[in-house]
Amino acid sequence: MRRLLAGLKPHVAAIVVLQLVQAAATLMLPTVNAAIIDDGIVAGNSAVIPRLGFTMAALAVVQAVAAIGAGYLSAVAAMRIGHQLRAEIFTRIQSLSSQEVAAFGTQSLTTRATNDTQQIQAFAVLVFTMLVAGPAMGLGGIVLALQQDLALSAVVIVIVPALLLIMYLIVGRLIPLYREGQEHLDRAGGILREQIIGANVIRAFVRQDHEVRRFARINSSLTANNLQSALLVAGMLPLVMLVVNISSVAVVWFGGQRIQAGLMNVGALAAFIAYILQILLAIMMAMYVLMTAPRAAVCAERISAVLDTEPSVRDPHEPRALLPPAAGGQQHLPAGPGVLQFKGVGFSYPGAEAPVLADITFTATPGTTTAIVGSTGSGKSTLLNLIPRFLDPTAGTITLDGVDIRELRLGTLRSAMSIVPQQSHLFSGTIADNLRMAAPAASDAELWHALGTAQTMRFMGVLPLGLATPVGQGGTNLSGGQRQRLCIARALLRNAPLYLFDDSFSALDYDTDARLRQALAAELASSTVIVVAERIAAVESADRILVLDGGRLVAQGTHAELLEISPTYREIADSQLAMDGQS
Repeated sequence: MRRLLAGLKPHVAAIVVLQLVQAAATLMLPTVNAAIIDDGIVAGNSAVIPRLGFTMAALAVVQAVAAIGAGYLSAVAAMRIGHQLRAEIFTRIQSLSSQEVAAFGTQSLTTRATNDTQQIQAFAVLVFTMLVAGPAMGLGGIVLALQQDLALSAVVIVIVPALLLIMYLIVGRLIPLYREGQEHLDRAGGILREQIIGANVIRAFVRQDHEVRRFARINSSLTANNLQSALLVAGMLPLVMLVVNISSVAVVWFGGQRIQAGLMNVGALAAFIAYILQILLAIMMAMYVLMTAPRAAVCAERISAVLDTEPSVRDPHEPRALLPPAAGGQQHLPAGPGVLQFKGVGFSYPGAEAPVLADITFTATPGTTTAIVGSTGSGKSTLLNLIPRFLDPTAGTITLDGVDIRELRLGTLRSAMSIVPQQSHLFSGTIADNLRMAAPAASDAELWHALGTAQTMRFMGVLPLGLATPVGQGGTNLSGGQRQRLCIARALLRNAPLYLFDDSFSALDYDTDARLRQALAAELASSTVIVVAERIAAVESADRILVLDGGRLVAQGTHAELLEISPTYREIADSQLAMDGQS
């Protein structure tokens, strides 16, 4: 909150001043009203009544204007806090590595950026609205009640501790109930999400009744928790009003006795009752803030956990530029740009017993295709993710054109490559919008050329809207193969020296796969191409094939060479050929 309020000091100062004016006007009204009763009505001095009545009206106007102004500025300040929080969370998420995003979870990050921020924003409105007015009215009401009649103020000495005790007991019980309810809500949401996503699995194994009972248990716990907290909240106001009404009866009773004895005026008694009500209002305001504070505190902790996470992958303090090929007489590898070298590269997740990758060394040069194959879990995708620094190696170095990629700005590094990720993700919009993510200035002719190379014309040709065809979020209105080819077309528009394909042909039939690889070979003839693939047929024509096994580079060579020298590669090839023969 301190960080967020740093840029809102003028707003906060104005809110404090307006709320002080509002509280002062509110506290003066009962005193003026008492003067009207005692000095005007009781004394029979009708000339005093209009003058004091005008004063009351002026105070009421000042109170209303100050309250409206404070409320408006409070809303503005709270909305700016929400805006700033969402912006900071979004920016921080964009800077986190895939490893850090996975640690939080996509759903959790989404919730923190939306619901948790909304809770903080709502709490900020309450705090700003009651920042000064509540305490000022409470303390001022006590002081002015004592000023009206010291002896009768014994009632205040009783009522304030009684109200504070009620607030302490109820809020003290609500805080753990709210926390427990949030945990129940999280579990209920998790079970519901699992049941929606896995609906077909549940039906296939006839587990509907079991899942209904499973959800019913957590739903019952959540309902019981909400019922307890709702009963406490519902019982709070009657208890408070009971104390206040008893106090009001006591005030009227003892006040009447003192008026009869000539020790107190009628107006003072009316003012005294008004101040008791103002004290009640201040305590109710504090109670409402305290009830919402625990939930806001939990949300603040969750948001702080994201904002306080320092990205493990970041720009260097003194970034270098990519060097031109053979510049300055350096011993560069042939051709360029796009020379990629791995030297003893390893990667381990924090706390893992064994590394995911170990001692990976190879070189990829422009005009060549380097394929990476291996069994599931051998580290193929992890290796590819090290190149654009979605992850950073824990051992060894990766260089691009002779420069360690950790010495390059992330923007510079990633601008030198074009990537087709393993998950073919498209964004809501049109096909043209998705393609132009790689090249915003690309013409329609360039888009159609990339689509043709990516072998999309069979389905693009029958779309009546063509490039303007809407794409659902995630590309859900397209098949897996169509999404893959559109992602490949998007990558081709980048015209980069280095292309990375992470198992980007898995959803294609053999015929489309063959035609696509032939088209890519011609299109990317001068680029460095890295391909991760499961199918041996997709990598047979590669200039070099890297074979991973258990995170280690066990062999490298051409398809023919590996069939001779690598048992691991031969086993993969034989198993796929056997499966193709059976089919």
